Amino acid sequence: MNILLLGSGGRESALAYKISRSPLCDKLFIAPGNGGTGAYGTNIILKPTDFEAVDAVVDREKIDLLVVGNEDPLVAGIRDFFAERRPGLLIVGPGADGAALEGSKDFAKQFMTEMGIPTAAYRSFTSDTLAEGEDFLATLEPPYVLKADGLAAGKGVLIVDTLEEARKELREMLSGMFGAASATVVIEQFLSGIECSVFVLTDGNGGYRVLPVAKDYKRIGEGDTGPNTGGMGAVSPVVFADDEFMAKVDERIIRPTLRGLRERGIDYRGFIFLGLINVKGEPMVIEYNVRMGDPETEAVMLRVASDLVPALVGAAKGDLGDTELRHDSRAAVTVMAVSGGYPGSYSKGKEITGLDAVDSDVTVPFHAGTAVNTDGRLVTSGGRVIAFSSLGDTVEQALERSFKAVNAVDFDGKYFRRDIGADLLNYKK
Repeated sequence: MNILLLGSGGRESALAYKISRSPLCDKLFIAPGNGGTGAYGTNIILKPTDFEAVDAVVDREKIDLLVVGNEDPLVAGIRDFFAERRPGLLIVGPGADGAALEGSKDFAKQFMTEMGIPTAAYRSFTSDTLAEGEDFLATLEPPYVLKADGLAAGKGVLIVDTLEEARKELREMLSGMFGAASATVVIEQFLSGIECSVFVLTDGNGGYRVLPVAKDYKRIGEGDTGPNTGGMGAVSPVVFADDEFMAKVDERIIRPTLRGLRERGIDYRGFIFLGLINVKGEPMVIEYNVRMGDPETEAVMLRVASDLVPALVGAAKGDLGDTELRHDSRAAVTVMAVSGGYPGSYSKGKEITGLDAVDSDVTVPFHAGTAVNTDGRLVTSGGRVIAFSSLGDTVEQALERSFKAVNAVDFDGKYFRRDIGADLLNYKK
């Protein structure tokens, strides 16, 4: 079958890598892709939110399966567009109604509250209720959590330590810090614990498969310091996400989520990302995303031992049936190399060297912010540049392999965290 994958980051590189290895995949197209995805298929330059352009590719290349990698097209309604335009096209990803789980933090919190899904206490505010928001902050214990209601490229969450700073940030968010995304701000109780990411692939009719669990690292600085990023690395498996913990996740979170979607008449076919926090052994939801995570996908795809395409097709058709999704028992880690200055301002177009020194038998360099310039050289084109992902018999071995690879590759301003996975290696219940 011919498959079109939308997106351009490390997540899409990892999905392209996995999809291209399936005997069911005749041709793979990645739109727009990046400087490395051409190794797995054909890059096509377009904006994933330009649905007419996507439709032209679907028509021209006789696409059978459309996999939507990032959230923007989903929230904008790409599934709804094709439901009318090409009802026979198989699509992995929810319609705009289901994508609201990520597109609106307020909607997601209301959904969780109504379904009895464990999550932090919260309230939502707009510029009209700013004074109430400032008063609500005073009722909470620090640190304070403020979230832009809409999409903000993974950077719309602020965690601040003082009430004065929290009130200041609330005013700035409601004044347009994140554009329209922060016209409504969700303020919620801070939960103390350790986070993990659980990924569910569902067919909208009660069938679902749980992918390998991962933990990502959002802060730019070692020791989880500094501002949030799109993700600096990931580890899978997660030591505390054992059978007991995952049974709680299934009973209290996954099943009620899927039931709530069906009760609302939402035909959700695709990935659900559960951003969880382990609070003294009890899982609670921090957020939903409606696609795979990044950089977790770069580790998770290495641990999916079975062919992914049958599961994608089953989900898109609304019937996963007995399709298997086996997990590799080995560990996988991802270490992200980023541009100097990220997540603030950074330069682009820096030549990348040393990739030929990476042992491709043990480490896959999943490209994220890379491009090939007019001279044919591989250069940086984004904040997160390359995700170095490795399998190992242990987390320690996988980390050793990824750190060896990231040290072999160079570009001006390269930065990476050297403490990825350290908290899990030292974890004690």
